[in-house]
Amino acid sequence: MTARSIRGVAAATLAGALALTVAACSNPGGTAAGSGGPRDSAVVGIAYEPDSLSPLLGYGKDGNSKIFDGLLSFDADMKLRPALAAKLPHISDGGLTYTYTLREGVSFSDGTPFTAKDVVFTYRTILDPKTNNPSRTELDALKSVEAVGDDTVVFRLKYPYAPFAERTVLAIAPEHIAGKQDVNSGPFTSKPIGTGPYVLTSWSKGEKLSFEANPRYWNGAPKVKKFTMAIIKDDDVRATRLRAGDLDGAVLPPNLAAGFKADKAKKTYAATTYDYRTVTLPSHHPVTGDTAVRRALDIAVDRRAMVDKILEGAGKPAYGPVPTDSEWFAKGTERRHDLAGAKKILDEAGWKPGPDGVRVKNGVRAEFPLWYLSGDKLRQDHALAYASDAKKAGIAVTTQGGTWEVIEPRMKTDAVLAGGGSPGDPDFDQYLLLKSSLGGDGFNNMAWYDNKTVDKALEDGRRTNDPVKRRAAYDTVQRELVKNPGYTFLTHIDHLYVVNDSWDGLTTQTEPHDHGLASGPWWNVEAWIPKGPKK
Repeated sequence: MTARSIRGVAAATLAGALALTVAACSNPGGTAAGSGGPRDSAVVGIAYEPDSLSPLLGYGKDGNSKIFDGLLSFDADMKLRPALAAKLPHISDGGLTYTYTLREGVSFSDGTPFTAKDVVFTYRTILDPKTNNPSRTELDALKSVEAVGDDTVVFRLKYPYAPFAERTVLAIAPEHIAGKQDVNSGPFTSKPIGTGPYVLTSWSKGEKLSFEANPRYWNGAPKVKKFTMAIIKDDDVRATRLRAGDLDGAVLPPNLAAGFKADKAKKTYAATTYDYRTVTLPSHHPVTGDTAVRRALDIAVDRRAMVDKILEGAGKPAYGPVPTDSEWFAKGTERRHDLAGAKKILDEAGWKPGPDGVRVKNGVRAEFPLWYLSGDKLRQDHALAYASDAKKAGIAVTTQGGTWEVIEPRMKTDAVLAGGGSPGDPDFDQYLLLKSSLGGDGFNNMAWYDNKTVDKALEDGRRTNDPVKRRAAYDTVQRELVKNPGYTFLTHIDHLYVVNDSWDGLTTQTEPHDHGLASGPWWNVEAWIPKGPKK
């Protein structure tokens, strides 16, 4: 739900543009699909593209960028492992100092050696208020970063921040290029140079990103030599192109992925996620800003029906940003579907049914618009189900599709069917989602949620290494969301990917909300091994 989230163009426009580029997108430079020969190229369909490819502006902050590396990275089990660092950091001074020794012999794809100064440049630039990085608060704990020679970096923190090492999966930018241009608008934002396994060869915005294997990659050149990501916002178009053979793989909603079960030439991969769908309830709207309305909607919605009917079981009910199977979930904060209880809350708060069944209070009708992203079938289906459940309680919700360019200016007062979620530490998603000071800051705190108890708990949770105190802080956050839910959390969604069975080594990780460029089975495309000819 942060500004690293999605932008898009209208589905019809995008579909038309893609139709003109099918030939260019399909299996560029590799063996044709179905030929039975080795596969040294792949074309996959994803739903969104980033605004920028610069780590300084937020790209690659969660790792797996393909173009860049961080000091550390996550393995298939989401455990930290060395990347540009030669080993995991040495932590000292009571958790206030992190020392990283860098890997030897690493160079950027242009041949320039990677050194500690590139790390210092990256972090200092992100912390510079002049840099338009919406996730800067994620590094709030960082006091200073210094290079000790070419091979050592020392981070010093303002306070003990338990998940700091996980923050150092952040992609590292080259000072010799990015440092010589405008950080916010220079050519590096769309023509990046990194140390990662792939080099960007072209980016046709709204259409595709094309990559080639980096022959200088420190961990060995990938066997998949060319990799293309087709930007296809519309779920149905993505499925159609996969079925037509234009794509080797795609992310698909459950109902469309199910259509490929009988195709023996394809495999479906499911990734468990922290990805949730939620309805923002802006505090600046006379209806959604009423706590009674928020509480009523929170129990009027039938989450289980959404999981069963919309997700076809590929997910779970969501009661907040933390999935119910997470060690951080606060037991007892589950909300049961209770339409009668919702009506009682509204009755007691003075929201009385009008002649048409829509409730009214002090001349204000209980109605509000709910926007969803055009072409996103899952969001549309969630929005329609939410409106249907709200209507039964006497609240009229009008659903409307649009692009983010249309939706964003309306977010202060209009509800949005939004998405968010970040695996790992609870600070990663909850701070940006709920901190009152971030209301109106792009896609951070889209509901303008303002709860002083939550604000304090969020600060307490990120400013201590004590696991007991941290658990208490995030339990407080989740229990406050029961009392005053600034969002109606609906479902946590498992991501489904359908891919041609042409390679070995495909796996998935536990994924965040943002998925596409570095998620799904292609999170480790550099490790794929092409299958040989069938005999």
